[in-house]
Amino acid sequence: MTKPVVTRFAPSPTGFLHIGGARTALFNWLYAKRHGGKMVLRIEDTDRVRSTQAAVDAILDGLSWLGLDWDGEPVSQFSRLERHREIAEELLKTGRAYKCYASQEELEEMREKAREKNLPPIYDGRWRDRNPKESPEGVSPVIRLKTPQDGFTYVKDKVQGDVKFANKDIDDFIILRSDGTPTYMLAVVVDDHDMDVTHVIRGDDHLTNAARQTALFEAMEWDVPVFAHIPLIHGQDGAKLSKRHGAFGAEAYRAMGYLPHALKNYLVRLGWAKGDEEIISEEDMISWFGFEGIGKGASRFDMAKLDAINSHYIKKSDEKALLNALERILPEIKRDDNLADKLADKLDDTVRSQFIKAMPVLKERAKTLIDLMEKASFIYDERPLKLTDKAAALLTKEARHNLESLKEALSTIEDWTPENLDETVRDFVEKNELKLGKVAQPLRAALTGTTAAPGIFEILDVLGKQESLLRIDDQA
Repeated sequence: MTKPVVTRFAPSPTGFLHIGGARTALFNWLYAKRHGGKMVLRIEDTDRVRSTQAAVDAILDGLSWLGLDWDGEPVSQFSRLERHREIAEELLKTGRAYKCYASQEELEEMREKAREKNLPPIYDGRWRDRNPKESPEGVSPVIRLKTPQDGFTYVKDKVQGDVKFANKDIDDFIILRSDGTPTYMLAVVVDDHDMDVTHVIRGDDHLTNAARQTALFEAMEWDVPVFAHIPLIHGQDGAKLSKRHGAFGAEAYRAMGYLPHALKNYLVRLGWAKGDEEIISEEDMISWFGFEGIGKGASRFDMAKLDAINSHYIKKSDEKALLNALERILPEIKRDDNLADKLADKLDDTVRSQFIKAMPVLKERAKTLIDLMEKASFIYDERPLKLTDKAAALLTKEARHNLESLKEALSTIEDWTPENLDETVRDFVEKNELKLGKVAQPLRAALTGTTAAPGIFEILDVLGKQESLLRIDDQA
């Protein structure tokens, strides 16, 4: 009988949920969802110096924001210490592991000799078959696994293909340190077995670990999970991904105004493809995702492409949902101009209504929620508006005179609609033998303080009659 699919995401809580980790979690989540299985979450917190609760909270928060849910409670690897020791002792009893009393000086001497001969700096197995009675007094031993010495270990990888490792290059690695703490290799194998993990989907930097972990699974006579090692993400220049390329935590992308599904859509296309599809719904991601779509080469992180995908989802999103999403991230936005704080202070029912009314026009040009906030700043700016240099240059003496006359014409409008505003302004332009731009551009400057804003009639409609006339009066 085929086991139900169980994948796992196993981050180390030493920082935020970085973009590479988010993609790994996504691939595990999609594979489990597609096959009606589950994804479990294991916090690999055995490094007690670097692991923090703040990092755990940040990882959980990032996953939740992306909509990547997990089954059951998150498992702390550190809490399973006794179980890891139990397995190490069991391997000792069955003769598949042994105690090693080699000193640090001996180990360094081994490595130096290997380097001189251009050999891998690996342990030489000197305590493998040695009588423990020869052990030096007062030395706490480590426990090493007896790995096969001849032949090959094969990792049947769903992405990389069948990978062969010569067993002579896999030393008898440590599974339990001299202080009784398990190594990463032992903890991962025991946890994967106990959590019924059937598929290990992770970065290809773990491919060499898979050979050692296979040896451990086989030593315990446990089923080896299916491995799928996915290529890492690089920057546009082909170098290892760093912050200059966009390697931030998930919370940073949220604060930069990216929508969770847009980021998921972008991440799923980093190293996986379904034909030429770029915009992919969550339902299609789940039904389409498979190892056959994952390439072997490193993918390149492209902020411009992320912006394009995010822009698509902003255009397709409900206006109220966009405002709610923006409102939620306002406390996270850090800017020198304090624009987020200004919006948070002014965001009453009137401003919300104006924002939503302007949204159909604003979202057509916005790449992020931050763009929406900036483009809508004319709604919540305090009067009198602070003009940009370009806007101030438009408000010449002649332009101010025209605005004063236009204000009188606008004040006569009873039904303040874009259609009536359009008709009134055009009538004013025609009667005064002016070009529309000669009036519209200074009017935009007076109403918004900038030269880049939505159409002038949309601005007037959004601000309403009273606010519009007051702003014109400020500059006329």
